[in-house]
Amino acid sequence: MKRYGYLWDQVIAFENLLSAARQAQKGKRFRDNVLTFNYHLEQELAQLQTELQSKTYQPGTYRTFRVMEPKPRLISAAPYRDRVVHHALCNVIVPIFERSFIADSYANRVGFGTHRALKRFTQFARSNRYILQCDLKKYFPSIDHEILKTLVRRKLKCPDTLWLIDTIIDNSNEQEPVCEYFPGDDLITPLNRRRGLPIGNLTSQFFANIYLNGFDHFVKEHLKADQYLRYVDDFALFSNDYHFLAKARPAIENYLAGLRLKIHPIKSQLFETKHGATFLGFRVLPNQIRVRTENLRRAKRRLRHLQSSYAVGHIPFSQLTQSLQSWFAHLEQGNTYQLKQNILTDLDLLRQ
Repeated sequence: MKRYGYLWDQVIAFENLLSAARQAQKGKRFRDNVLTFNYHLEQELAQLQTELQSKTYQPGTYRTFRVMEPKPRLISAAPYRDRVVHHALCNVIVPIFERSFIADSYANRVGFGTHRALKRFTQFARSNRYILQCDLKKYFPSIDHEILKTLVRRKLKCPDTLWLIDTIIDNSNEQEPVCEYFPGDDLITPLNRRRGLPIGNLTSQFFANIYLNGFDHFVKEHLKADQYLRYVDDFALFSNDYHFLAKARPAIENYLAGLRLKIHPIKSQLFETKHGATFLGFRVLPNQIRVRTENLRRAKRRLRHLQSSYAVGHIPFSQLTQSLQSWFAHLEQGNTYQLKQNILTDLDLLRQ
């Protein structure tokens, strides 16, 4: 396998840092921390460049908050200047790793995303009788730092770039507690291994794909599962052969144990596709695609909140319509014409 070196000059180039700042501020230009950074943009970028060159750069403190939907998660927001560094690093290393990713890995990749993933999932589900659908147990909190660094080093050999990657990984904040035992562990092994990446970082999303890239190839090339796809920690194998999928599950569990990961014992199931499979908020049935009830309920609550904010003048009409258009674009993936008409009928866009 080819390993890449001499990347550091690209990472810390002023032009790359400037491009990274423009990427990091998308959708956030008018936030106070972004405005402050941009007010002294050249000075801030020059300071970052100096810190990176001298290896004195240290990530700041994360701001953490908990979200309860679609499931309880701890979200971590890095300081803005750190997010600029994340983009600068990814601008250089993402194309290197991207070449090795399988075509049916859809999360956090330019040109892929949820809609393409759902379309592919539907194609597989409707052309096969059975599905083995799995969900990884506490994926981001379980990612092992030592294993991740080893996987990164299979592709990169530039010591300076590896220093920055290690710095970002080592400064991950405390994640939700995970204590799982694997073959060969003693009583304190799980306590001695550093693990967990902050959900919310661009680098974390990218590292999460690197972490499972070998697994993707194992499923496709060793297990010979031609019809397989993954979206972050949710993956599925399809086949007309029930016994093939039944035999694949223990092999999958064994491989994932090497990554110190476990599949969710309840959410991971082998069943007939005719009963419908849930994926990315939709219920994929043989003849139609429905929005999951819980997702619909959650979206309606969000729209009611936006409607109320617009009614009292807290948000402009453009923001309300943008959110509505975004939700409708998502609904386009299913059989939802009547549902969209009902939502529009229920909306009250009058201001108080």
